[in-house]
Amino acid sequence: MNITEVRIKRSNGDSKIRAFASVTIDDALVVHDIKVVEGKNGLFVAMPSKKVGEKYIDISHPITGQSRSALFDAVLSKYSQEA
Repeated sequence: MNITEVRIKRSNGDSKIRAFASVTIDDALVVHDIKVVEGKNGLFVAMPSKKVGEKYIDISHPITGQSRSALFDAVLSKYSQEA
């Protein structure tokens, strides 16, 4: 998996969501609405999700730990660069 582009759009307001990201993979697939969230232990990345009943489920997500780390690291790195 080659992450070819990360775009960050900062969130306005008092929400714990600090930004939304769009990630392009292999110049072939874009995943929108990835969230950068301020949690109790710092920033974390949340994948796009939808509410089903009382639960939220991911619409898309990395399959392996390696791809998850690569995606999350790329998003947080780009967010930090644009701070």
